[in-house]
Amino acid sequence: MRESSIVVRPQPMDSATYTASSRLQASGLDSGIRLFEQAARTVTLPEPPQPIAIADYGAATGYNSLLPVGAAVLALRARTRPDHAILVAHTDLPGNDFSALFSTLAEDPDSYLKKDSATFASAVGRSFYRQILPSQSIALGWSSWATHWLSRVPAPIGDHIHIAHSADETARRAYTRQGALDWHDFVAFRGRELAPGGKLVVLTLGLDDAGLPGFAGVMQAILAALHSLVDDGTLHPDELDRMAIPTVGRTEKEFRAPFAPSGRFEGLSVEHLELFNAEDRFWARYRADGNAVALGAAWAGFARAAIFPTLTTALEGGPDGPRTGVFVDALESAVAAYLSGAPQQMTIPLATVVLVKRSGAA
Repeated sequence: MRESSIVVRPQPMDSATYTASSRLQASGLDSGIRLFEQAARTVTLPEPPQPIAIADYGAATGYNSLLPVGAAVLALRARTRPDHAILVAHTDLPGNDFSALFSTLAEDPDSYLKKDSATFASAVGRSFYRQILPSQSIALGWSSWATHWLSRVPAPIGDHIHIAHSADETARRAYTRQGALDWHDFVAFRGRELAPGGKLVVLTLGLDDAGLPGFAGVMQAILAALHSLVDDGTLHPDELDRMAIPTVGRTEKEFRAPFAPSGRFEGLSVEHLELFNAEDRFWARYRADGNAVALGAAWAGFARAAIFPTLTTALEGGPDGPRTGVFVDALESAVAAYLSGAPQQMTIPLATVVLVKRSGAA
């Protein structure tokens, strides 16, 4: 890939598959939901008729938004009258499947729209690495499983598909710089959008004890599967050379970097920061039933929804080309076979970050 290539969070090729695979991502939601609920109990609220604005940054199909936003709405209702309007703005990239998002909000039994008649949903198709909502308008912000995706591929990775497993020091430095810049920009623009007294809760990838962003077994399975597709002619070698998964995990120091040395940045400060390992729910199910085929299929389905769309951008003809369907099906089958033959537990290092905008900050 060219250094200037723009890469954004993958958009699901199959929204139903993406939503199903999101159930693994829900592993880390519990702690984030508790923090978001606590934030809703303490943020400064506008006076009616101005609505209470909640922003959901990186919404995808909305599955990982339902429970946290619902918990926040319930907490807010304990503080305000029943007809005080709450406006939820779900944001994602322009190519996101917003039809699937609104279907989720309308049909899922956990939807907050089914539980509060004075809460309204909207959507914004724009990257969260820039300002996307009016300044000082947001009381509560939420983002889950989104900010580890970089805004662009900063350098090609010649020896792997993920920078965490590459020995290319030049590429590693480029990814580190891009990861720092993207986190800086994400925080800076949220500082502008949050109202004084507002809070933002972020759930994203951290690093494990080995300094890796987790999912090592999945990454190895994908790499081995891609090489097998080259061997059988499904994938061209130059296409494999262009493939990269532009995600990064971050350390506590990297999360705090924009706030150094004063502890404040764009009116924001860190109220809470925790790094922890989430449960591998697929492994827990495997431990209960011993079904290695189901384990491999579950991880392959997750990878198909969360990772494969990015890989298809390297195909000749792009993700909408005639070979994409065959490539994706073959890759999913190969990844499933690899992980079924070598069952393993995945490390899922996560971080929760709560940012607060001090009252009076412009």
